[in-house]
Amino acid sequence: MAENKTVSPTKVVIPCRISFANIWEPKSINGSEEKYSVSCIVPKSDKKTLAKIHAAIEAAKELGKDKKWGGKVPPNLKVPLRDGDIDRPDDENYADTMFLNATSKDAPQIVDRKVQPILDPMECGSGDYCNVSVNFYGFNANGNRGIAAGLGNIQLIKHGERLAGKASAASDFTEVEDADDEEAFGDDLPDYLK
Repeated sequence: MAENKTVSPTKVVIPCRISFANIWEPKSINGSEEKYSVSCIVPKSDKKTLAKIHAAIEAAKELGKDKKWGGKVPPNLKVPLRDGDIDRPDDENYADTMFLNATSKDAPQIVDRKVQPILDPMECGSGDYCNVSVNFYGFNANGNRGIAAGLGNIQLIKHGERLAGKASAASDFTEVEDADDEEAFGDDLPDYLK
């Protein structure tokens, strides 16, 4: 069970499935500053987690009211928690879920179930089930006002089916029987191999 060890009302540990996991290398999105980022996918049935996220967003609104927005919460404030059925209707992985995108300029620490560092990027990525620490905060930049989700750290809980646009080697290739080069190419053996 994800447990928030800190007492900040704007920070929450989210048990979720991760997607679009740019957690090993920062990436620029649409020409913006390079950041680490991850999409946290939470089933709509996980009411307890969604309630914690909502409470942290509300706490961030209260803090932002005086610090960012001149004493009152702006109407039509952008919030990070979104409905997968509305915002990603063509992606089955977002069906019947809520999600948020968390970002950070700093690399997250990525650990296993025993809080031991994971150093191999192949060990944790899109599709895996993780606990993700997120801190919500108000922003007011270039006329955009809202609540952002700051990416903290990531704990791998269990591996899930990979959510990557890249094909696996198994889907690209079939098994090749043992044969030397001459047999493999037949009469079409290139000169450099003759």
